[in-house]
Amino acid sequence: MTRPIATSAIIGLCAFPALADDAALAVPSGQPVTFLDAIWAEQGGTVRFRFVAPKIAKEAQSIDFAEAEQDMAFLCENYALPKVAGVNPAVSQVIISLSDRPVAFGQSAPDATQFFEAYQPVGDDCVWEGL
Repeated sequence: MTRPIATSAIIGLCAFPALADDAALAVPSGQPVTFLDAIWAEQGGTVRFRFVAPKIAKEAQSIDFAEAEQDMAFLCENYALPKVAGVNPAVSQVIISLSDRPVAFGQSAPDATQFFEAYQPVGDDCVWEGL
């Protein structure tokens, strides 16, 4: 079971300042990326940071997965890690997702383009958990 961080009894808003900021975030690809939400898994120390990145849409043909992958690593290290620093218990996994449009968590959206990456926080670095 998961729940949004903003309503979590485990982690309060003070641990995640400015989570509702709608400003575009600067990422390596230069595409406009905005924060959608963060979801803390009650079990296992996983937190999901979800972002909207319209230029990954199939129709846009602007940002491919290789570019988006660099953006996700950047977002993990420069956005997610500062938000979870000092959280107790410590976060053991950060999942970064990009979607070309807002999609409700857990909902199917076959027409949406979505990319996901999982990382292990190690100090100030996000270590990719892929194969």
